[in-house]
Amino acid sequence: MTIKTGDSLPNATLLQMGEDGPQQVALSDKLKGRKVVIFGLPGAYTGTCSTAHVPSFMVTYDDFKAKGVDEIICVAVNDPFVMQAWGESTRAAETGITMLADAESAFTTAIGMNFSAPPVGFVDRSKRYAMLVDDGVVTILNEEPSPGACEISAGETLLAAID
Repeated sequence: MTIKTGDSLPNATLLQMGEDGPQQVALSDKLKGRKVVIFGLPGAYTGTCSTAHVPSFMVTYDDFKAKGVDEIICVAVNDPFVMQAWGESTRAAETGITMLADAESAFTTAIGMNFSAPPVGFVDRSKRYAMLVDDGVVTILNEEPSPGACEISAGETLLAAID
């Protein structure tokens, strides 16, 4: 079942690099009593993800903050080492975007955003989406019809939808 507007996100444990290596992050701790943007994408270092999706949230970061967003989180089905390196190479981490790994695709699958495209090496990856979550409840959900597109899920589009 795919998550939809008005649904509560399931609790999930994601991974983030800390000073001593990979650390578990309880998504519920990030969401409780907060307004958070979560955007998911097929994979670190992939074309549209690196050239359009992540940059769209970097250029709108301050505008999201001005609209009361507490945190912007990028989730991909990769390991935390890759997510850290990608966050550094794109400067997304420097901008303030939290890079979280859904290494086993558990969260992505639980919200129905998983897909596979074996010919290009994508197995149980994430569809491209962006959502606004208020205290754990999805208030806006923008899902792309194709993993190669980045218009509906772009930072600018989500930002424009926030009152």
